[in-house]
Amino acid sequence: MITPEKLLEELGKEKLIRIYSTMVRIRCFEEECEKQFTVGKIHGMLHVCLGEEAIFTGACETLRKDDYTIGTHRNHGLIIARGADPRYMMSEMFGKKSGYNKGKGGDMHITPHGLGVICSTAIVGSGIPIALGAALSSKMKGTDRVTVCFFGDGATNQGTFHESLNLASVYNLPIIFVIKNSQFAVSTPITMTAKLKRLSKRAVSYDILGITVDGNDVLRVFEVVREAVERARNTRGPTLIECISYNRQNPKKYDVEIRDWEKIYGDPIDKFEKRLLKSSILTSSQVEEIKRSVVEEMERAVRFAEESPWPDVEEAFKDVFA
Repeated sequence: MITPEKLLEELGKEKLIRIYSTMVRIRCFEEECEKQFTVGKIHGMLHVCLGEEAIFTGACETLRKDDYTIGTHRNHGLIIARGADPRYMMSEMFGKKSGYNKGKGGDMHITPHGLGVICSTAIVGSGIPIALGAALSSKMKGTDRVTVCFFGDGATNQGTFHESLNLASVYNLPIIFVIKNSQFAVSTPITMTAKLKRLSKRAVSYDILGITVDGNDVLRVFEVVREAVERARNTRGPTLIECISYNRQNPKKYDVEIRDWEKIYGDPIDKFEKRLLKSSILTSSQVEEIKRSVVEEMERAVRFAEESPWPDVEEAFKDVFA
C-alpha cells in the first residue's frame, strides 16, 4: 500500500482532475434525476447512487475500454464513470426515443453499448452470474480482458453470489467482485441478515482474496481495484472487494444519521476535493468552475430529453426477440 501523497504524484494532475470531475458529474446527474422525478418527468421508480460516487469512479479508472462491467438497479454512476453521455442517459430516464435504449430501459436498465457495460439488472444478485460468464469468455478466448461486477450488500446473501464466487475460484477467472456495502438492503440493515462485520471475509470460503476498503475514499478504491485488475490480467484469479459506503436515497435513513456517518467517513466528493486543494492540484476557483460546468451540462441534458420525441407505438414490437 502506497501513501496518498505518492499516489497523487503517480496519477498526475490531469487524471486526478478527471476523477474529481467524474465524481461531481455522477452526483449532479443523480440530483437532477431526483428533481425531475419529483416533478413527474421521470416515471416509475428512481434508484440513485448518491454517496457512492467514489466506488464507481475509482474502480472504472483502473479499466481499459474493452474490459467488462456490470451493475445493479443503481447503475447510473457506473455508466457515467465508463464515459456515457448524460444527454442520452437523461433521455432514457425520460423514456424518450433518443435514449441509449430508445426509452425501453428506463431507470434500472440503461445499457449503453460500446462502453463495456454488459447490462444493468434490477433483480438483486442477478448480475453476478452474468459477469461470471463474461469472465469465462475472456479466459476461453485467451484474452486479458477483466470483468468488474458491482452489487450491494444484500446480494451477498443470494445463492447467485456464493455459486458465482465458487465457480470463479474453481476456474480461476479474471473477475473482480465489488460489494457496495451501503449498510442497508433497501430498508433492511445488513447487521440483521449477516453476522460478519466484514463481508469480504466470505472470500475465505472460496480461497480467493478478500479486501475491505473505505468506499468513500476514491484513491483507496482505485489502489485496491487496480491491484485486483493486475492480478486478474495476469491469471492470478478473482478478488472480492468490499467498499464501505452509504447511500443517501434510502427513506429509512434520516439527515441526522447521514451527518453521523459523514463524521466518520466523510462525503466522498468533499473528501477528495479537500485533498486536491491541500495538494494544490486544484484551486477554489477551479473547483467552482468544474461544478458550474457540470451543472450546465446536466441542464443541457434535461433540455435535450425534454425536446426529444416519444417513441412511436410500433417501437414496442421492435428489438424484441425470443
